[in-house]
Amino acid sequence: MEATPEQLASRVAGGPLQPAYLIAGPETLRVLEAADAVRAAARAQGISEREVFEFDGRSGEDDWDRLEASFAAPGLFSIRRLLEVRLPSGKPGKRGTDVFTRYAADPPPDVVLLVTCSEWSKRHAGKWSEALARVGLQATAWPVKPHELSGWVSQRLRSRGLRASADAVQQLVERIDGNLLAAAQEIDKLALLADADGGELDAARMQDLVADAARFDVFRLAEAALNGQAVAVSRMLAGLRAEGEAIPALVPIIARELQTTAALARAGRGNLAAEFKSRGIWKAREAAYRRALERHATGHWEAFVSRLGEVDRMAKGRLAGDPWVALERLLLAVAERGAGRLLARGDA
Repeated sequence: MEATPEQLASRVAGGPLQPAYLIAGPETLRVLEAADAVRAAARAQGISEREVFEFDGRSGEDDWDRLEASFAAPGLFSIRRLLEVRLPSGKPGKRGTDVFTRYAADPPPDVVLLVTCSEWSKRHAGKWSEALARVGLQATAWPVKPHELSGWVSQRLRSRGLRASADAVQQLVERIDGNLLAAAQEIDKLALLADADGGELDAARMQDLVADAARFDVFRLAEAALNGQAVAVSRMLAGLRAEGEAIPALVPIIARELQTTAALARAGRGNLAAEFKSRGIWKAREAAYRRALERHATGHWEAFVSRLGEVDRMAKGRLAGDPWVALERLLLAVAERGAGRLLARGDA
């Protein structure tokens, strides 16, 4: 049987679990939340034993043998078990297809199989996915279309106890730019910041709340720099400084993003797809890295990483200079094409 991820989540919450669930698609948030719903239902139904199998380009016959052996192995701690197969490519190959189809032909009564895939299209579907769908449920997590995004945001707000006007919803839609993971984070923060009066959020109140939320969002600071959002970088830094955030607490997050981008730059554009996959970078974040790489040469990213080390030493009193000014100039240089002059030591 086939359903949307949201329908799957609703069904597993209200009834006994089926032998198999296949959740696949490029929209990471919808895949994650549907899979979380299956796990939660399993726990609620007394399934305490869970095994996870990871399959990637390096997986071989032995890995599939271990999975198939686990189907027949008795549980150690509970009567039923949840076996989770993570198959990012959505392509099990001949051996994996055989394993899945044999499982579906005679599902063990003590096993619930959960398969998740991040890559999916009509070409991925086949004998194995049809077999699992016949004995269980398949959900495909397609991206939410632009004209559907306002409805998705409104529903998400309601699920968190919030109501918003059409203008307020549109403000949030424009802020998240189609990124559902970012939208979920924003809405969770809004639920914490909003007054618990049950009233409808209008555009002005939404703008105030979004500004407040931005001050707390350290992770999006680096993302704004990668995306070339210079104005947002300055606004977020000012907010973080006003809130008393310490630069040494920001450095690890920014360093991770700069180091990742430097490694991608060294790999070269022709190898980006493989690098994204090997580093576990979500599809929703690939565009930010690509935009950043288009703005700067490979050597610039190494310089940015080095400069961040200097900012850290300034913050710890080991190097002269204003660390907040130096950090802002660094992130603006990342955000703006040809802004390397901002990194001149005399400017800091």
